[in-house]
Amino acid sequence: MTPAPPRPAASAPAAPGPSAAGRARVEVFGIRHHGPGSARALRRALEEYKPDAVLIEGPPEADDLVSLAADPGMVPPVALLAYSPGRTPSPDGGEGAGRQAAFWPFAEFSPEWQALRHALDAGVPVRFCDLPAAHQLVRQHDPGAPPEGDGPQPPAGRPPEQGEAHGIRMDPLGWLAKTAGYDDAERWWDDVVEHRRDGPSPFPAIAEAMTELRARLAELPEPERGPDLLPPGYLRREEQREAYMRRTLRRALKEGYERVAVVCGAWHVPALLEQVPAARDERTLRGLPKTKVAMTWVPWTHGRLAGASGYGAGVRSPGWYHHLFTSGDRPVERWLTEAARMLREEDLHVSSAHVIEAVRLAEALAALRGRPLAGLDEVTEAVRAVLCEGNDLPVELIRRRMTVGERLGSVPERTPMVPLQRDLQAEQRRLRLKPSAIDREYDFDLRKPLDLDRSRLLHRLRLLDVEWGVPQEAQGRSKGTFRESWTLLWRPEFDVALIEASAWGTTVLEAAAARAEAAAARAASLSELTSLAERCLLADLGDALPAVMRALADRAAVDSDVAHLMAALPALVRALRYGDVRGTPTGPLRTVVDGLVVRVCVNLPPAVTGLDDDASREMLGRIDAVHGALSLLGDDGHTDRWLRTLRGLADRDGDRAVHGLLEGRLVRLLLDAGRLDDAPVRMARAVSAGTAPDRAAAWVEGFLAGGGLLLVHDDDLLRLLDGWIAGLPGEAFTAVLPLLRRTFGGYAAAERRAIGERVRRLGGAATAAPRGDRDSENDGVDAGRAAAAAATVLRILGWEAPA
Repeated sequence: MTPAPPRPAASAPAAPGPSAAGRARVEVFGIRHHGPGSARALRRALEEYKPDAVLIEGPPEADDLVSLAADPGMVPPVALLAYSPGRTPSPDGGEGAGRQAAFWPFAEFSPEWQALRHALDAGVPVRFCDLPAAHQLVRQHDPGAPPEGDGPQPPAGRPPEQGEAHGIRMDPLGWLAKTAGYDDAERWWDDVVEHRRDGPSPFPAIAEAMTELRARLAELPEPERGPDLLPPGYLRREEQREAYMRRTLRRALKEGYERVAVVCGAWHVPALLEQVPAARDERTLRGLPKTKVAMTWVPWTHGRLAGASGYGAGVRSPGWYHHLFTSGDRPVERWLTEAARMLREEDLHVSSAHVIEAVRLAEALAALRGRPLAGLDEVTEAVRAVLCEGNDLPVELIRRRMTVGERLGSVPERTPMVPLQRDLQAEQRRLRLKPSAIDREYDFDLRKPLDLDRSRLLHRLRLLDVEWGVPQEAQGRSKGTFRESWTLLWRPEFDVALIEASAWGTTVLEAAAARAEAAAARAASLSELTSLAERCLLADLGDALPAVMRALADRAAVDSDVAHLMAALPALVRALRYGDVRGTPTGPLRTVVDGLVVRVCVNLPPAVTGLDDDASREMLGRIDAVHGALSLLGDDGHTDRWLRTLRGLADRDGDRAVHGLLEGRLVRLLLDAGRLDDAPVRMARAVSAGTAPDRAAAWVEGFLAGGGLLLVHDDDLLRLLDGWIAGLPGEAFTAVLPLLRRTFGGYAAAERRAIGERVRRLGGAATAAPRGDRDSENDGVDAGRAAAAAATVLRILGWEAPA
């Protein structure tokens, strides 16, 4: 959940407060959350008003943290994080009901952030005035409690037929935009507020609009207000939030502040200006359920501010809004110049002339559409047409890097953190791994101590469900390698995961080990335990490994299902292999592997008897996995036992014969291992006229599953296959064609082309010629044309061409 300040984007004026004490004056500024125009106008209005106290919509539990916003180490985007602390893991190793958390994000262009910074710079008190997080989080512990925390937000795809009341309440901006003749609420708001850098304050006009909308809503008959269309408890929640805001304002006035500024979502402005008796608000707030919460600041990203991320108060273009707020002048020119620079870094040719023409096009489009400034739509169209010359790929790159942006904020060292977070920060500094909101690729050489420690840290975090690093399996886990490839991307929610994981320990190593031991105790299958053992070895969790290995050995000893044993073996062999690479003791694991290999070899023959097509295909995958694992293990005794088992299965005939798919694959594995010298004879028998076409096709599919290069280099096998296919009757050929297409479709294009060339040459004189003559053929090469090239190559090599 990501509660935020109320969702409707709007601005409100300065006006008298609901309670006036003597000469006290209250200004209520209704804003849109995360809007550069709103932020700029609010900062200017606060500087003119000079309040002696500032109230900001947000959780009051964060009042003690506001001073951190003035620290140089606090760089937005950041977010206030509220979470329910406590609760240790359950005795059985489970994790109980799960902690709840909520975020209140702030960007540099957020009006609330600018109000906070203004108050700190001016040295005036600043407080948060929304309903406390203690009430907003309690509903997640108590399913019967009404929802709290989130303000109005337009549900995605809400059809207009749901009525005027629903449109006003859930999307007031959209309603105002529609009234103004716009079909896009964000574009309307950009035109009237965000793109206007100077001029009168927008707050009085938009507050008046919100007042009119709420008045219109109150005038509607009760049945037309559509309460049934609203989320459960929504109206009660809004009433409680506004009552608490009024209570906070009254307390500030009672303390003697004479000039109070309130910064809140525009929808709430009329409610704060309304003369509501204090007693009524106290009745509304009496008896609200609450829970214990803790607050802190955490880094945030522009990507998480985007509406596309699922954030209810998100904006379409955080990067564009940041640019509008921070650029001193000529924002369009500066934006397009930066886009050109980024494209040039990607080796795309973009000149100054391109930028000039793009600026002209964006301004012309804005003038045609009656906009005060070229907006994101016009700039994007100019980028596509001029800088990218109609190519959508670089436009998408600009959207990702600039329009949304990849900015990651930071918080000061003195920010409250759980010990686990501090330990991770220390490890990040020691290992020189800086969190980033941009995907970063790392290639670790595990023979280097620094890279080995980096790999261990990332594996330990994965055990704690902190997926900061994701291993690239194709590159980093190849056989016999000392290298790992990782993609690192930091996400704000990892701070919540670290807080949750702090129940397991105060350091990453301690927490990962405790989590692994608990996982071993509640593992439900042998495959879970083998995967866990592999992860413990990769993470170098020596303290947890004995408990995991005991659980693994106990489970393996009583599990008689050969499918489970075969599924477990590859992970254990990988753990053995990479434990050796990392210098991790693997003695107990080797004992388990030795026992599994023997049991698989003993139990495999009865397990492959009488399998149908689907079961045979599943067994084929398991056999391939075990065969690859034993090749990686490199134990001659185990390999010999395994190949003898396969030979016994391949030699079966009659009623005891295995499925054609398996027999073909076994023959291929034995041939590749040098354990067969009669493969052509076996293939001839498998595709003979007396064999059913479907069995023959399955045999061929299994035999060729290891790749097609065998057919390129062995004419005898290719000739047998070609003859069998050519001799199939029409109906039989139609029946086996899908199997053959699936087999050959899995080959690389180069392999298919080479096989086709060899088949073409099987006929005629080339086929009839002796092998020595065939090998000496020039395969269609024009000797005269090749002579000049050959002579040039010889000269390059320093040899003289033959006369």
